[in-house]
Amino acid sequence: DVQLQASGGGLVQTGGSLRLSCAASGLTFGDNAFTWFRQAPGKEREAVSCISLVDGSTYSADSVKGRFTMTSDNAKNTVYLQMNSLKPEDTAVYYCAAIFGYCSPWPQAYEYNYWGQGTQVTVSS
Repeated sequence: DVQLQASGGGLVQTGGSLRLSCAASGLTFGDNAFTWFRQAPGKEREAVSCISLVDGSTYSADSVKGRFTMTSDNAKNTVYLQMNSLKPEDTAVYYCAAIFGYCSPWPQAYEYNYWGQGTQVTVSS
């Protein structure tokens, strides 16, 4: 079975940093693209950042460009979301998701094959 295990959320002050991890198992890591989504209370799920292990490309939403970075460790089958300069509006439950192939064009949430459990990120003002 495919599993995506997300971790690393927590409570941080404005301007702080967190690193989220998404460990994948049961799939061929290098054939997939991984996206971090987030969902705040009362809001729709939003795609934040994507990395394709096929071609190494990365994409980020305008709201996080310059602050969030996705990387991967192929030896550990894990992708990371480094979040710097956090703002209260970044508060949400963050989910990782996997899809075969590429980030471009950036797939819609319904297209993703696999989802991890959420991890809560709370940024206090």
